[in-house]
Amino acid sequence: MTEENIMAKTSFQGPVRSKNDFKLYSTTASTGVEHDRTLGTTAKDARRVYLDEWFLQRPGLNANIDQVSTVEVQRALNRNWEALGTNVTTALVTFASTSAGILATTAGADQDQAIITPHLDTAATAWAGCQWGTENEVHWETSIMLPAIDNQNVWAGLKLTNVPELATDADQAYFQFLTDADNSGQAFTDFTKLHFVYSVNGTDYISQLPITVAADTVYHLKLEIDSDRKIAIFVNGIQYNVTSTSGSTGGTAVTTGTTKSSALKNDVDLIPYNGIEANAGAAEALITHYICMSRNVFEN
Repeated sequence: MTEENIMAKTSFQGPVRSKNDFKLYSTTASTGVEHDRTLGTTAKDARRVYLDEWFLQRPGLNANIDQVSTVEVQRALNRNWEALGTNVTTALVTFASTSAGILATTAGADQDQAIITPHLDTAATAWAGCQWGTENEVHWETSIMLPAIDNQNVWAGLKLTNVPELATDADQAYFQFLTDADNSGQAFTDFTKLHFVYSVNGTDYISQLPITVAADTVYHLKLEIDSDRKIAIFVNGIQYNVTSTSGSTGGTAVTTGTTKSSALKNDVDLIPYNGIEANAGAAEALITHYICMSRNVFEN
């Protein structure tokens, strides 16, 4: 009997206990690589708060969300998440037709954007109100897919602002894919790869993951900030090393492994953003299936 089948079809009487949660795994038959397919935690910790967004309604422009409830457009929109970015409209955020989740599409011009983020009005939602501080052991994850690889800048993770460029925010932690140098001049050594970017009080770090981004491919992205404010990153259930070599361009190639980031600046409240920007005059699209986050109920 293989190790993975030892517990198969075993019945228990009374609660099953674990100190470090339970994990759902799958194995790629051709390679034998194991993938952690757990979403969030299977057994929620009483010391943490959890928020999950499955997009039962579409995000829309802030102005549409804030309309009176007698307006048809407002009644159909998500109260917790909004759409923003250059030239985006509520109509450009739809339910994906061939996939679960929402499809955010840019308007068609160069530098147009389509971004989703929590409703940022004061006291509008716990997604923005409970604060995702670097000292709170924040966990963030999302599942995204690109219908096409074209001329685009894609980012997903935790930032101070909705601006995708690395240079804008002094503190941040997010995944990014660029098909070419973006409109600000930010450049990677290999534009085919997925990157993980983080900044600590203005010092930037770029990890080039060994993942070639492809169209119509699901990417489950996850980052976990520990009690030392260091980040562990995962893509499709596999953990990757994070570089501690600073630099604002290029990117340091990393492999699978358990090396975490340098410590983030203490007590910085970050905001989740998933976005896409067109790097040429054509519409670009990003599908987001879900966004899930958790944090300690009280800071350490």
